[in-house]
Amino acid sequence: MSDIYDGRFGTERWWETRAAGELTLTVDGSAESFYFVLYLAYHSCLLLAQQRDKYPQFCIPMSVIPCTISNNLPGTSLALGSDTAVNEICMMIDKIKQSATGTKRRVFIVETMGGYCGYLATLSALASGADNAYIFEEKFNVDDLKEDVEVIKQKMVKGVQRYLIVRGEGANQNYTTQFVQQLFSEEAQGSFTTRVNVLGHAQQGGSPTPFDRNMGTKLAARAVEYLITQVKENCDEATGKVYVKSPDTATLLGLQGRRVVFAPVEELANETDFEHRLPLEQWWLKLRPLLRILAKHDSIYHTEALNLPEVDADEDYEYPEL
Repeated sequence: MSDIYDGRFGTERWWETRAAGELTLTVDGSAESFYFVLYLAYHSCLLLAQQRDKYPQFCIPMSVIPCTISNNLPGTSLALGSDTAVNEICMMIDKIKQSATGTKRRVFIVETMGGYCGYLATLSALASGADNAYIFEEKFNVDDLKEDVEVIKQKMVKGVQRYLIVRGEGANQNYTTQFVQQLFSEEAQGSFTTRVNVLGHAQQGGSPTPFDRNMGTKLAARAVEYLITQVKENCDEATGKVYVKSPDTATLLGLQGRRVVFAPVEELANETDFEHRLPLEQWWLKLRPLLRILAKHDSIYHTEALNLPEVDADEDYEYPEL
């Protein structure tokens, strides 16, 4: 089941538990009934698992392959598509910087996608040499914006001709990209000019990076292998029906440390902010101080961000290097 399931099952894209009854018409519990799904697919798998007591048709093996450019899913450090999106954003920012070669005293504000998740804004800012990144996870106010204006002015005096800021689209519903531009223009008092670039859906395009291609192939193969094993172990030979209900039969296959791990979606629900579609813990937030230091802001970088804890996984499976 992928995130285009709504057209096939006759349900709405943002379906609720009321649509579960309609979905049972297409799931009969036979040995062929198992699904691996690509925040929409994760949430859908969770809802199906929670409805198993009411609808026995959902008592089949299910597995989610995390696939979103926003990289906002729990249970995995990287989602399919996020590496490609960061590459696309960096290429567009490089073009913006190149086009500004002949300009002087100019500030560029680049808006990225990602919803409330600041992964794309932070990683693309770090990779492209941006001076700051405004995101939802790290609150900011007008005083912070005015402080950035003063930093910009000081850099301009020292000879820096261009300044780049990346803003996530969901960073703040009131301090919009347009608002930031207007505040910068007002506070600059002629010290510099400001331009806005909203990258839009171009971030979702482009050819997948080799990393995403390889990881997608490996995750899909591992998910299918896991599901087939569960079907074989829980199939009634007399009726040909499959019945599973344990938490480890509705999972998300994620990259944790150097391994791929199946995590029950019902456990991951406790690690999720569903209102903002964010995991409660995000590893990349520890890179934020490094971004500030490279841009010559006052900050402290903690080296524990580099420590990758070991996780439990299948002992008999040889995990390929990603």
